[in-house]
Amino acid sequence: MTEIYVDADACPVKREVLRVAERHGLLVHMVSNSGFNTRGNPLIKSVMVADTPDAADDWIADHIGAGDIAITADIPLADRCLKAGAAALGPSGRAFTPENIGNALATRDLLAHLRETGESKGHNPSFTPQDRNRFVQALETMVQAVATDK
Repeated sequence: MTEIYVDADACPVKREVLRVAERHGLLVHMVSNSGFNTRGNPLIKSVMVADTPDAADDWIADHIGAGDIAITADIPLADRCLKAGAAALGPSGRAFTPENIGNALATRDLLAHLRETGESKGHNPSFTPQDRNRFVQALETMVQAVATDK
């Protein structure tokens, strides 16, 4: 059965993930260094990891498998999940695939370099209701595609 793994500390779409997961009866692992209130929902598992760099990423990469879905903005984590046979989706609704992950990693590295050299200050646009809708549609499509593949 498909499970969803959420890199939850800075994830802006946790509620949306839960809505889709409940609609399909999917288990969700909320992985963070601060914990997550499950409110007694048996479909939500709060996984608290150490407050160290990449602890949540490492836990997700170690537990995710083929047919599962990762929700993360972390491109290297998305790459690790794809290599484990899982699907990966960013909070913007962008699906990471074996075909586009190399380009995403290269762009990430280039932008990091530009920030380090001061040529770019980095700018994260605000998260809009349209972004949330796009994410829900993409997750719904991904859940249905994964279910079809099984």
